[in-house]
Amino acid sequence: MNVARCSDNDVAMMASYMCSHLFPDYKAPVVANRGGIRELCMMRWGLPSSQFAQMQAAKKRAAKLEAKGKPVDFKELLRMEPDGGTTNIRNTSSKHWQRWLGIEQRCVVPFTSFSEFNKAEGGDIWFALDESRPLAVFAGIWTNWTSVRKVKEGDTTNDLFGFLTTEPNNVVGPIHPKAMPVILTKPEEIETWLTAPVDEALELQRPLGFGMLKIVARGQKKDGEAS
Repeated sequence: MNVARCSDNDVAMMASYMCSHLFPDYKAPVVANRGGIRELCMMRWGLPSSQFAQMQAAKKRAAKLEAKGKPVDFKELLRMEPDGGTTNIRNTSSKHWQRWLGIEQRCVVPFTSFSEFNKAEGGDIWFALDESRPLAVFAGIWTNWTSVRKVKEGDTTNDLFGFLTTEPNNVVGPIHPKAMPVILTKPEEIETWLTAPVDEALELQRPLGFGMLKIVARGQKKDGEAS
């Protein structure tokens, strides 16, 4: 599955690393369209949140400060409101996300396994295409953005990504009924996502087919660790 100008082994190694080290606002390997060139690079996980979400967060912060009798400069408070980002994108009809659905802003995120948490089922439940953890990718979008990710950092400019989600299939649903990532397993699917017009590309926003995913581990913070 040659998705970038590097070997499948390099991509797989980075994907395996991501499975154990990917957390919101951390960097992860992404294959992105950048200036007409497909590149494997590192980006922070979490696209810019909506203006509405940031406004609501700033209002809550202002109310807490006012309750303590502290003066509030709301304009400055809003400007400095930290945004750790939105990791998963479901509503692709939203104007907020549509600006990044063009070919130049699409990417794929390599992985070999991923987890969803369900306390009743044993904690972190790990999913893969099969026990050998073959390489696959999530369909994603990315952008370069200046914002306050953390108060101590102030304004920073970063390449940010998130991946699309959809309704869960028969394997993920019992563990995480809300959603599952959009997973691409075939070279032609990856090409479509990275190169096709948006309406055609978004046809890929669907659950992975029956029998194409399985649970490979339970109760482990990292895939491959003893529980």
